Amino acid sequence: MENPDNKRKMISRKVVGVKSFMVMDVMARAEQLEHEGKDIIHLEVGEPDFETPGVVRESAIAAIRSGKTHYTHAMGILELREEICAHYYREYGVTVTPDRVLVTSGTSPAMLLMMLSLLEPDDEVILSNPRYSCYPNFIEAVGGKVVEVRTYPDDGFRFRPEQIRTALTDKTKAIMINSPSNPTGIVMTEKNMQEIACFGDRFILSDEIYHGLVYEGKAHSILEYTDRAFVINGFSKLYAMTGWRLGYLIFPKEFSTVMERLHQNFAISANSFVQIAGISALRHGGPDVDRMKCVYNERRVYMIRRLKELGFRIHVEPTGAFYVFADASHFCTDSYHEAFNILDTVKVGVTPGIDFGSGGEGYIRFSYANSLENIKEGLNRIEHYLKIRTS
Repeated sequence: MENPDNKRKMISRKVVGVKSFMVMDVMARAEQLEHEGKDIIHLEVGEPDFETPGVVRESAIAAIRSGKTHYTHAMGILELREEICAHYYREYGVTVTPDRVLVTSGTSPAMLLMMLSLLEPDDEVILSNPRYSCYPNFIEAVGGKVVEVRTYPDDGFRFRPEQIRTALTDKTKAIMINSPSNPTGIVMTEKNMQEIACFGDRFILSDEIYHGLVYEGKAHSILEYTDRAFVINGFSKLYAMTGWRLGYLIFPKEFSTVMERLHQNFAISANSFVQIAGISALRHGGPDVDRMKCVYNERRVYMIRRLKELGFRIHVEPTGAFYVFADASHFCTDSYHEAFNILDTVKVGVTPGIDFGSGGEGYIRFSYANSLENIKEGLNRIEHYLKIRTS
């Protein structure tokens, strides 16, 4: 019989340490229950329930029919990179040149290449806690170190500048931000952004994947305040293109050559016809996005009100993305166990707060990227669950 210790020794220590993405664990269990014939309401997954806009789908089909099915430039089709630059100028008034844009098959490869290009072994990246689940895995996979700074609901889960100063060391290479935020749905203010940009002797890594999905106020790009920044963005959330796998990275000019080399070696290029669809999304997808945003906002308002009725505490109401980060600490001390208990008992998928770091324990993330009808039914089931739990 094979010794398990020998098997572990064969696997790189870098990947053995990769932690589970808990929401995917919940989804896997939900899919198992669905296979058994159970009716599951999905409030766990951060995936738009809308169809990709028709104009985007048609452009991809036309590209395939016309033979646009070959490799592209490693950095991406020039026309798409120019459209991304034009988008950032229209939205934020910042000037970006195409040689500072890398188009990738989704934002996750962009994040990995960013970390590879930036971090030496033991270089530190400051993250908030709570934060998006996967950030630490990207940092640690390339030999970097995570330095967590706890954020609190009283501050809208935003960084306090003095906390960042306390966390800085000679090994600090970067500070990572995410606005609108997953899991909290919080949008950083202009003042928040300016405070972060003051640490510009380090790199600022800004995950802007939920930009455009803002229901009150306006999202700001870190590029408005500093050039010493990397920006991750893409098409999955705003244009309901999760399965298309199309993202991009904007970076300081001195990284252009290394980014091209990395992508040449590790991916060659993003899919050609998907890139053409991305051009169409940026040029013509606005009306569809506006319609989706109106529906998201209706769901957001309903979910916040209903969760409060059920006894959840919403310390800061989310104004972006499509999540509500609800404080359930009055009944929940083990959110991972609680999420599976909710799923098995009333057949509603939710995301455990611990997925987002120790600062998320006692919270549950609810996604409103589902129909209002399903949200209403899901929260009615949660009400039933709470009654069972206290009976």
